[in-house]
Amino acid sequence: MAQIDLLVGDVAGNRAKVVEAALDARDRLKADVVVFPELTLTGYPPEDLLLRPAMVGQIDVALAAIKSRVNGISIVLGYPHYDDSGCYNAAAVIANGEIQHRYFKQSLPNHSVFDEKRYFKAGSASSVTEINGMKVALSICEDIWQPQALEQAQQAGAQLVININASPFHAGKQQQREAVLAQRVAESGLPIVYLNLVGGQDELIFDGGSFVINAQGAVTQRLPALVESLMVTEFTIEANGALVPQPAWVTPLPTNDAMIYNAIVLAVRDYIHKNGFNSVVIGLSGGIDSALTLAIAVDAMGAAHVEAVTMPSRYTADMSIEDSFTECEALGVTCHQIEIEPMYQLFLTALQDDFLDDKPDTTEENIQARCRGVILMAISNKGRKIVLTTGNKSEMSVGYATLYGDMAGGFAPLKDVPKLLVYRLSNYRNTLSAVIPQRVIDRPPSAELAADQKDEDSLPPYEILDPVLEMIVERDMGPDAIIKAGYDSEMVHQIVAMVKRNEYKRRQAPPGVKITARAFGRDRRYPITSGFHEA
Repeated sequence: MAQIDLLVGDVAGNRAKVVEAALDARDRLKADVVVFPELTLTGYPPEDLLLRPAMVGQIDVALAAIKSRVNGISIVLGYPHYDDSGCYNAAAVIANGEIQHRYFKQSLPNHSVFDEKRYFKAGSASSVTEINGMKVALSICEDIWQPQALEQAQQAGAQLVININASPFHAGKQQQREAVLAQRVAESGLPIVYLNLVGGQDELIFDGGSFVINAQGAVTQRLPALVESLMVTEFTIEANGALVPQPAWVTPLPTNDAMIYNAIVLAVRDYIHKNGFNSVVIGLSGGIDSALTLAIAVDAMGAAHVEAVTMPSRYTADMSIEDSFTECEALGVTCHQIEIEPMYQLFLTALQDDFLDDKPDTTEENIQARCRGVILMAISNKGRKIVLTTGNKSEMSVGYATLYGDMAGGFAPLKDVPKLLVYRLSNYRNTLSAVIPQRVIDRPPSAELAADQKDEDSLPPYEILDPVLEMIVERDMGPDAIIKAGYDSEMVHQIVAMVKRNEYKRRQAPPGVKITARAFGRDRRYPITSGFHEA
């Protein structure tokens, strides 16, 4: 089982990883078969790269190289197959310098983050082939979530099912996968090898967690989550021809908070490295969001590749500055301070004629945030350091963020992390080593853009806001249903309106990793301009 991290579009680089892993599996692990993820050669999801004419030739070259360079082991490989009838999401068995068998994915997902019907034609033919004398059925990702493919396999006399995947992560996904496969095993009586991709790709994170499940529905082997792994699984052949996977190391499932935290760390690391950066810069406010983002960045990149800047204004509390430096000291990060008061005052002076008859409001607050955004982007440009923004999902849902201010940056680690989960992840990170001061966790959250400002001046308490947002964003519930669940009518309608009118902000926000069942971005698509009302 080759659970590897791939780069979308890098066909030559992905081909090289296949060759290296296949030879290692053959020579070190003495394996008969090596299995790779769905669409290995392109990475997943390749999106409109599949439509580029050059892609066809690159795939042909990669397949030819694999066939010529690897022998003595069978390879199960995912790739896009092009012919006169269209493009297929394919799995091939390669052995002895030839493609011995080819299977086309039958169930093309077209929901959530998936839009495979845009690119692929669906297959229909049975997938059973012989590998080393054993009858093996191939299936690809979504095929295993439906019963039809395994019914075909059982009827064709398969002894084993190999299912290759590019299955993205969200909280609780591994348990969901294993429950579905246990159901397929109960229906078919066939053991299954489930091989998943690992690594970050834009807003998606692929968590690996590949596993083997026997004919009784028990997991006999599970690879680690969120890391590349090349591991062998062995089978015995019973007198009746049944293949029985032998018990091996079953990596324990991490706790929910540990899994989410480490998924975000991997997503940040892969996004930065795969886009050609080596360092990051973060603006520290003294609040919990920026403190957690700093810890994630250090765990992803190492302290030497992280720069922090604190940018106080007239409204910044002394403890916010102190806590920012304390966090950096605990993590070994260089931190420096840049006062924004002089540039803020210049803006106010330049705009005084336009603001003459207006009382201070969020306009002046946003100018402060935009001063900070300009500073961070300047540091980014000069030092080729990507800016990590620090906003969370609760804020992004209701627009409690400043466009071209604290939203300015290249990647948003907490974009899909609700505020209450920010607290949980911060407490989890502190169990590893105390890097986030307790008073940062305990103090009431504040943007510190006005005197004595608190988040709850503008928003409901997060203990109320987050469950309501989950119902709106992740479960598509209307206000009537939410009110029936026990929430105040006026407040619910206010939150629904905030979510709707701030779609324009979210469209201009940097990408961020998806960790919930439904994230903003490719997972939730709403028009900016809309006359729809919930009544």
